[in-house]
Amino acid sequence: MRDSSNRDPFQFEPESLDPEDLPDQDGEETPEHIVEDVMNRDVSKDLKEVMSQMHMTPDENLEEALADVDEPDLDGDAGEADSYDSTNLSQSDLAIGARYERIEHEILRRMPERKIQPSLERVAMAMNILGDPQNMYRSVHLTGTNGKTSTARMIASLLQASGRKVGRYTSPHLHTMRERISVNDKPVSEAEFVEMYEDVAPYLSLVDEHSRRHDNPRMSFFEVLTVTALAGFADVPVDAAVIEVGMGGEWDATNVIDADVAVLTPIAHDHEKWLGSSLTDIAKEKVGIIKPDSFVISAKQEPEVMEIIRSKAAEVGAVLRVVGEDLHLRDRKLGVGGQVVSIETPAARYNDIFVPLFGAHQAENAVLALAAVEAFNGGRAIEPAIVEEGFATATSPGRLEVVRTSPSIIIDAAHNPHGARAVVEALEESFDYTNVVAVYSAMADKNVEATLAELEPAIDEIVVTSMDNVRAMDVDEIATIARDVFGEDRVFVEPSLLDAIDKGVERTELNNDPAGSNGVVILGSVVLAGNARELIVHDEKKPK
Repeated sequence: MRDSSNRDPFQFEPESLDPEDLPDQDGEETPEHIVEDVMNRDVSKDLKEVMSQMHMTPDENLEEALADVDEPDLDGDAGEADSYDSTNLSQSDLAIGARYERIEHEILRRMPERKIQPSLERVAMAMNILGDPQNMYRSVHLTGTNGKTSTARMIASLLQASGRKVGRYTSPHLHTMRERISVNDKPVSEAEFVEMYEDVAPYLSLVDEHSRRHDNPRMSFFEVLTVTALAGFADVPVDAAVIEVGMGGEWDATNVIDADVAVLTPIAHDHEKWLGSSLTDIAKEKVGIIKPDSFVISAKQEPEVMEIIRSKAAEVGAVLRVVGEDLHLRDRKLGVGGQVVSIETPAARYNDIFVPLFGAHQAENAVLALAAVEAFNGGRAIEPAIVEEGFATATSPGRLEVVRTSPSIIIDAAHNPHGARAVVEALEESFDYTNVVAVYSAMADKNVEATLAELEPAIDEIVVTSMDNVRAMDVDEIATIARDVFGEDRVFVEPSLLDAIDKGVERTELNNDPAGSNGVVILGSVVLAGNARELIVHDEKKPK
């Protein structure tokens, strides 16, 4: 097992990824050979082609820009003369905003993140060519079905409160893909994103070409963003990174990191098309992020899931700590703007911590976050002042977020039965509504009937709306399911989200009880949550 008991929490221990351990295909070159081939040949033609296609550099500046990437800085030190210098490009007539939009368009044209190929080869190859920058900082890796992003944000906040510079990679985003890559709780700017991407773009092109020659797809949207984030964090440089899987675990693009701590939030049914229809199938995929000699922090799980987690931890010699066994939420009470919790771990008891988030599920996420940071510190207790500051500054946009009062409007990204159940419990506990109207839409691959069944006891009426997304379920199809669950008289249809919100407000105002209170809850999809925030939240609250 890793001896981290006496480890300086600020000291990172670079580890190299043995090319022989990387995925290989029968009869194909290994990444080691690919690296040797790349380093010994003139890649200017390949770089010119990809950069010209993306309009990243005017023709007259190509030679000057290429001169800066012929000698890549595989140590990941930002600002060195050998690193890819994008200042040449900034002298062009392309403003940062225009360059960012073109890069965003190019990334979005790639294979969607929902199209999964069970292989880490492309990401591993790209990281290997770059010098495995993901090994230049320590990391926490999160998987699960619900609560990953909120827990990741709490972990990052606690690490930042301890004085570290923290990178955070989460998905999906609410407004802009830049939200996925944050440093010290701030999404990277357009200029920072452009620089991060242009540093890795030439090498992504080489991996794409290798895949094409072997009749495989080029790197996907999520793979490209993952490489951009992991390499970018090394260039910042960060002291620690908090990395959330995109989907699953074992074959997720993020699983090229060698995390000190693996965090498993509650595992439930979701993404069955890709992860399997049974909890055991889903759990087997998710425990793939557990690394040898690491710490594993797990939420309470179903018995069959817990058995798989225990088996994997024992197999790789990881230290397992489980909520309800080793980690305990000892007390929880409502507070203004959130809740106050007391948490006990093997290292300490932390009393009366204010968490500015609503719901019992967020209190349980706080237990996971605190235990993860203790594990990151080698199992040692955290100073109370750091705990207090870390939780007090934690945020989770789009998660039971109150975006307007009078009337009260809440936005939540819940999109499956488990998430809907958590929302209902939080509404009943933290919000004294006597009349609640939901505004709802969903993606076509979701279990809409089961999700609405969880909502029905707590929702008086529901307004079904649509989303401008190719994966969205047709509004009439959702309405049909909603009528089966709620009954004809409690269901309204407004294809426009703005009209749907107005309808929700209108319906709540029909409640004439002077002692009562009304609320509109917008939920069903992260995309819907983002769209609603665009319409409601003031511009200065959005990422810049």
